[in-house]
Amino acid sequence: MKHLIKFCSAFFLVLTLLSASGCASTQKQEGTGEYVDDSVTTTRVKTAILAEPNLSSAEINVETFKGVVQLSGFVTSRAAINKALEVARSIPGVSSVKNDMHLK
Repeated sequence: MKHLIKFCSAFFLVLTLLSASGCASTQKQEGTGEYVDDSVTTTRVKTAILAEPNLSSAEINVETFKGVVQLSGFVTSRAAINKALEVARSIPGVSSVKNDMHLK
């Protein structure tokens, strides 16, 4: 009986450690906490772009991975690209911004 209890305890300990390591991040995959942070950052950037009267938020796509924001899509002017980059950089939690926007 004692062996069974020790075995079960060891099994659940190993299972817990494996589960916790599954939530950790790697270079190409983010952890659960980072995913939530990036989702919040993406929402903040989208909201800030929507609040800008000279930017069309439907034309600009926002993606975030580990604090790096990528803006993509087609815009009408170089000024719109610069404004979108400026807005994205001003958001807390953004470590850098990648520009993949193109002129129509």
